[in-house]
Amino acid sequence: MIRRALSWLWDHLEESACALLLLVMALIAFVNVVIRYLTNYSFAFTEEVEVGALVYLTLFGGAAAFRRGLHLGLQFVYERLPRPARQVVSVLSLALVFFVFGTLTYYGIFQIRDEMDLETLSEALEVPQWIYTLAVPLGSVLVMVRAVERTVELWGREKGPSKAKETR
Repeated sequence: MIRRALSWLWDHLEESACALLLLVMALIAFVNVVIRYLTNYSFAFTEEVEVGALVYLTLFGGAAAFRRGLHLGLQFVYERLPRPARQVVSVLSLALVFFVFGTLTYYGIFQIRDEMDLETLSEALEVPQWIYTLAVPLGSVLVMVRAVERTVELWGREKGPSKAKETR
């Protein structure tokens, strides 16, 4: 039971985080609108929270899309390639994902270190800025993990039908 729950959580980690972030963002925006309507004042800090949450939402959503194979691709061409070419394309795609998101991870960590060393605080809430910046390397690593999972899944599908055809 616990193993199944942990498995479900791992498979739906990004969606769960995104749903929670969207809920928090919607509640903050709603409360801000109500307060502004009733008092003619607004909570300026809410924009900071919403923008920070949007960065997490974007990267976690990207990771979820990688895991489910929902990113735009050249599926039409890919499916018409011979199996060895599809495997080469999969490896090259994964290498590009690692290059792009590995670079984001590296520079994100570099920026976090700078923000910690300089003790940079956010403007409105004066929380450590690295909390918002953490979304970049964290989301990037998650994208790379999900890209690997998707590639392994695709390779598993590639091997499955060929064995069935060979036994006929």
